[in-house]
Amino acid sequence: TENLGYYLNLYQTWSSYAAETEGIVIAYTSVYGHTKKAVETLADKLLKEGCPKVVVHDLARCDIAEAVEDAFRYSKLVLATTTYNASVYPFMHDYLTRLAEHNFQNRKVAVIENGTWAISAGKQMKEILSSMKNMEIYDNTLTVKSSLKRDQMEELDGIVEFLMK
Repeated sequence: TENLGYYLNLYQTWSSYAAETEGIVIAYTSVYGHTKKAVETLADKLLKEGCPKVVVHDLARCDIAEAVEDAFRYSKLVLATTTYNASVYPFMHDYLTRLAEHNFQNRKVAVIENGTWAISAGKQMKEILSSMKNMEIYDNTLTVKSSLKRDQMEELDGIVEFLMK
């Protein structure tokens, strides 16, 4: 009975699938550590640009429920993974499936894919995301071939610019 307005506002936020907090979740998987390094570089750039909160989840090692919770809590999401057997790496695929099952929507999302040949994870992640409501998906998937190269920093800056708008 106390502070009823606070709880009604929370309910309104949750029931409309709006973000509770401004910030960015970066969910990733990394096989050899190169995707992790690209994600760390992105997180540093976002913080330097004044992003109020950047939360990073290694989906192969974190509590997946917390990673899902944070995707709903914060306003923007970056997904970064490797192509594995011509598909999305299993931990990332599981994460996307859980988001879809919980009706994830109304977010800005950027995608980073990694691989050396027959890279397809980015396209497949975007297909899954496109089935979700009101998703603003950054057009330019960053494709990392093994490791992030110096000449790809402008592409990374493009993601930063998209997310900071």
